[in-house]
Amino acid sequence: MRPLLPRRIGLACALSLAAYALAFCLFLDRPLTLGSLAHDIEQKIARAGAIPPGNKLVILAGSNGPYSHRCEVMEEILARPCINAGVAVGIGLDYLFARWDPLLVAGDTLYLPMEPEQYTRTRAAAETGPDAAIMARHDRATLATLPPSRWLAAFFSFDLRAGIMSAIEMLLRATRFSDPRAAISGETNAWGDHIGHDAARATLNAAALRAMTPQPPDAKEIRAGHGAALIAAFTRRMQARGVRVIGGLSTGFLDAPLSLAAIAAIAAVYTDNGGFFLALPNLSRYPRADFFDSPEHLSEPYQIAHARAVALALAPLIGRSMTAESQ
Repeated sequence: MRPLLPRRIGLACALSLAAYALAFCLFLDRPLTLGSLAHDIEQKIARAGAIPPGNKLVILAGSNGPYSHRCEVMEEILARPCINAGVAVGIGLDYLFARWDPLLVAGDTLYLPMEPEQYTRTRAAAETGPDAAIMARHDRATLATLPPSRWLAAFFSFDLRAGIMSAIEMLLRATRFSDPRAAISGETNAWGDHIGHDAARATLNAAALRAMTPQPPDAKEIRAGHGAALIAAFTRRMQARGVRVIGGLSTGFLDAPLSLAAIAAIAAVYTDNGGFFLALPNLSRYPRADFFDSPEHLSEPYQIAHARAVALALAPLIGRSMTAESQ
């Protein structure tokens, strides 16, 4: 009887893994959280796919991209199609780069005002972000192009809490739950920009903004970061293809600046790998009163002003069409 015990244990383990895979990879879902992120990514990629190749501007970052930049404004100034492809800091850069790689061709421009923590992010953190669950459930084609360590991280990215939250979110979706997030913080326009996060709504977050104590990373942390290595490799690949890559600074509090050494370390990620680097005179730093709900999110009036400043600074680097030059 004893030899049967290991077999039974092995069979039980195999059945447990099979049940886990069926539940989380084929049935359970989180349409209100992970589904929202996945929808944002697909919507932005669809816009890029509908634009003729070779003359577009793509802004790629975390949530600093859509909250603090406005492609709707920049497109008019630069007279070239613009897609605000930023999503969230937690989304793995290797996943984002894999999704955008096929859509970027010679003549395109990629502007990366990445958040500081995207440079310092560790490999472990990068492999266990929300994109792991998104790929396991909805995008196994992209997952298959990534290293095997990403396959394991994606497969084992679910737990009991994920199961409970999936059941709740699926029930809410089935009962036509009205998502209040758009009414509270705004929504996304056709360019991929976040809109509606106006000054009136920002007042609700004023106390929280005053209490925030950002801890900007130093130059050593940036240089050693797994994220910095991913960005450097992507910059080399894009530049070799004829895509102009321009790094930039994310927005942040005026009273919590990056050190000059840290800014130089960020710039080197691009310039040492064939790209360019753009820093506004104010280093993208603004008073706390200009922000919506975090140091990366300018409220809408300042988002528009910052977008104009970035577009005017980008113009000499990327060139403007004859239409723009004649205005």
